[in-house]
Amino acid sequence: MGLIIRSSAIHAAGCYTTTDLRKGTRVAEYTGHHMNKDEADVCYADSPITYLFGLGDGEIVIDGHCTAMFINHSCDANCETRERKGRVWVTAIRDIAAGEEITYDYCLYDGGDDEAICNCGAEKCRGTMYSKQEVRSRKAAAKKAALNASKKTATKKRSKHIVVKRAPKT
Repeated sequence: MGLIIRSSAIHAAGCYTTTDLRKGTRVAEYTGHHMNKDEADVCYADSPITYLFGLGDGEIVIDGHCTAMFINHSCDANCETRERKGRVWVTAIRDIAAGEEITYDYCLYDGGDDEAICNCGAEKCRGTMYSKQEVRSRKAAAKKAALNASKKTATKKRSKHIVVKRAPKT
């Protein structure tokens, strides 16, 4: 099996296979320095690009600078990631033809206000690299914030009242 990095229609550079890959094949390992999420937040506070991969509950991340960092996101991916004993493998979820770009669904879950716009071009693209669960969570939070804002506005309108001052009795 061979992988090459070249220009990608999805985003800048992408990772491509030079041979046919069968479903279930381990395509690449996401390797790099392991650090806790707080360290990564400090380290990359001013960086617009990171190659962090969250392990388990996301408290530990891999700061990935390896071939796998060039694997782009797709909402209709041909691979998925599998975590095994602190290691992350990119594994084919279908047969992949030689020359095809390797992709997996990033399922982002921690990006602050970043929109994480998706450019995969898939027929059923969800428009973001965030996971389906994160998209639902963000929509629910936005709906709740809008509802709370409208309640505050309604309360302010109702709570306006006139204060009548009385002259002191003499």
